[in-house]
Amino acid sequence: MVNIRVGFGYDVHPLGENRELWLGGIRLEFDKGCVGHSDADVLLHAICDALLGAANLRDIGFHFPNTNPKYKGADSKILLKEVVSLLDQNGYAIGNVDASLSLEAPKINPHISAMQTVLAPIMNISTNDISIKATTNERLGYVGRGEGVNAYAVALIYKK
Repeated sequence: MVNIRVGFGYDVHPLGENRELWLGGIRLEFDKGCVGHSDADVLLHAICDALLGAANLRDIGFHFPNTNPKYKGADSKILLKEVVSLLDQNGYAIGNVDASLSLEAPKINPHISAMQTVLAPIMNISTNDISIKATTNERLGYVGRGEGVNAYAVALIYKK
């Protein structure tokens, strides 16, 4: 019997002035960036939560609390690497990740392959096992007004 598990992750961050915009492990040129305790990479946070949830290892806030100064301004790729290590310690490997961003701007499509290239070695999977999509919110709500970014992720993991 193959032991597979599926997890779901969601994250949201407001957009603010004088912040770098980090999404999918890469820095994008934009006049606003996500506001948060770490680098606020909403996509990586959703992926971390999906992976942690699949392994029943709580959530990103449990492992990397925003009350801990160690994580102030932290690179979310380091957080993802620690999550992958936790999965490994618990006997799991990643099968694939499917993620979606919801934001009005900037356009994400030109950056997807760079995101996959950065994330694949961190998660020990192929770029073909990382699906990243983006959509607008059709100018509805805080996302539509350009005030924030949402990310959703689903991850499949399996017992090694």
